[in-house]
Amino acid sequence: MTDLDELTQSLARNLKRLRLERGLTLDALAARAGISRGMIVQIEQARTNPSVGTVVKIGDALGVSIPTLLDFDQAPAVRFFPPEAAVRLWSTEAGSHSLLLAGTEAPGPLELWHWRFMPGEGSDSDPHPVGTTELLHVTTGVITLTLDGADHTVPAGTSAAFESHVPHGYRNDGAEPAEMTMAVSVPGISR
Repeated sequence: MTDLDELTQSLARNLKRLRLERGLTLDALAARAGISRGMIVQIEQARTNPSVGTVVKIGDALGVSIPTLLDFDQAPAVRFFPPEAAVRLWSTEAGSHSLLLAGTEAPGPLELWHWRFMPGEGSDSDPHPVGTTELLHVTTGVITLTLDGADHTVPAGTSAAFESHVPHGYRNDGAEPAEMTMAVSVPGISR
């Protein structure tokens, strides 16, 4: 079984388990996540590899992190995330990519990411649930953070914190690759 097959199987198992634990029907989860019922059925049956955006919407609707959706093991007191466990969830042919480095539920999903943007590339995100906060730290280059239509320049060595319940995105307008580390904290939902 390939890594992608294992991720697809884990996502299928965890999505169904989490949906049932929360007492959500397929229709209720679809409405909450803003995706079709058919897509949820396909994911639960491991018949599709959904986009990052779809996985994020499902995680937000369930109030869990992406690592929780992709992992089925119970967490020990300390969980280690070796480099080979990082999950690449977004990439372009030019070499831009994101790596999900680690995640936990405390009290809601908390994720740690590494992003790399090649010159001229970027990634947009749909609004997250109200109360979601993102922290980013640019390690190389300059990242342009767009938040609710306004651009903000974040040079290397600078960090930014913002509420991400509005449309937002990141891009590299420079001539060299740019990299950032980002943490995303999503509020827990009542079960």
